[in-house]
Amino acid sequence: MPQKWSRMFPGQAWQVAEARHFVAALLEGEDASLVDDAVLIVGELAANAVRHTRSGWYRGWFLVVIGFTDDLLRIQVTDQGGDDEPMVRSVNTPVNEGGRGLLLVDACAKGWGVKDRPDGARCIWVDLVRVSG
Repeated sequence: MPQKWSRMFPGQAWQVAEARHFVAALLEGEDASLVDDAVLIVGELAANAVRHTRSGWYRGWFLVVIGFTDDLLRIQVTDQGGDDEPMVRSVNTPVNEGGRGLLLVDACAKGWGVKDRPDGARCIWVDLVRVSG
């Protein structure tokens, strides 16, 4: 299997489910909890891209990249950037302000971060631990 897979999706809300299916298919045969975490994370990051960045604008897009090593799975979702920085909100943040999805990402991940690109795009990366069989 290649060490890295990627797919670009139109920046439409219904494409979030397609991104989750893409990841689930790539991870077939992996530990069930890894698959569940990866699908949840991709769903959150893709939804954020469509809702909070230029990716959700007319002709927008987001890119999902899945990379494998022996002990890690790296998920990257690149969006077209926006005015606000992704941030983890506290559980006390009012519901209408959002931001709790990154709390889920933080809870599942070994590590995660944000990389801004010179063209204005933004990549959120997440590392998950692969369980050896």
